[in-house]
Amino acid sequence: MEAGGYQIHLNLSLNLNLLCALLYHAFLKNEVSMAGILEVTTRLAAARSVAVLTGAGISADSGVPTFRGADGLWRNFRAEDLATPEAFERDPRLVWEWYNWRRELIATKKPNPAHDAVAAMERRFSRFWLITQNVDGLHRDAGSTKLSEIHGNIWKVRCTACGRIDDNRQVPIPILPTCTICHKLVRPHIVWFGESLATEDLAKSYEALESCDVMLIIGTSGVVYPAASFAPAAKSAGAFVVEINLDTSPSPGVVDVALQGRAKDIVPLLLS
Repeated sequence: MEAGGYQIHLNLSLNLNLLCALLYHAFLKNEVSMAGILEVTTRLAAARSVAVLTGAGISADSGVPTFRGADGLWRNFRAEDLATPEAFERDPRLVWEWYNWRRELIATKKPNPAHDAVAAMERRFSRFWLITQNVDGLHRDAGSTKLSEIHGNIWKVRCTACGRIDDNRQVPIPILPTCTICHKLVRPHIVWFGESLATEDLAKSYEALESCDVMLIIGTSGVVYPAASFAPAAKSAGAFVVEINLDTSPSPGVVDVALQGRAKDIVPLLLS
C-alpha cells in the first residue's frame, strides 16, 4: 500500500521515528496503546478518504478554555445566559462585552501539534473533510481549509439586518460593531443556544462521513446531537472509527480503536 511516497508493510517494520515514539508512549508514559496506534496508522495508509471531528479537547492543549461551567463564568453570568438570541436582543452591549473577553483570551493562543497534524492530513488525502465544534479558529490558523465550523467562528461577524458575514480580528472589537455595508448592528457568527446549525455545513459533514474510509474523533465525546450522530453515520457506511480523547469512549459499540491521552501527543504520531 502506498502512503506519502513510501511503502508500509502490515506487521513489518515501521520507520525508526515512529517506533521510538511508540515505545516512549507505550512503555515510559503508559498512556497510549501501541497496538492501537499501529492499527490506526495502517488504516490511514490504506485510506482514500478521511473525515475528522474535533472538539474542545484539541484546543485545550493550546490553553483555550471551554467557556462552560467555571471556565465560562464572567461577571457572574454563565455562557448559557449570554449565548442566546434572546440575550442579544435584550442587551447586545453586554453580550458583545462577553465576546470581547473571549476574543481577547483566544487571541493569545496558537495552534498546537494536533492542529498542525490535522492540517497535514488535509494535504496528504485528496478526499478529506474536517468537522469542528470549536469556534476559536485555530484549525484555520494551522492551515486547514477543507472544513465545516458547525458552531461558527468567533473571528467572524454577521449582520442582523442584511446577513452579510465578515472576518473581523479586532481585539477589542468596538462596541457596538456595525455592518460594513448597511451599517446595522452585527452579532458574533456563532450558533447560539436554541439556534439550528447551518444546513450547508451539516450536508457537507454527512457527505464526508458517509464516504470516508477512516473517521477520527479528536477531543470530544460526541454525545450531543447532531455530533452524536456523526460516528454512527460513518460506521454504518463502513468507516473505521477512531477516538482520541482524555476520557474513555462513551460509544464502545461504534468506535473501533480508542486512544486515551492528549491530542497534541497522539495525533502527530498517526502521520509518522
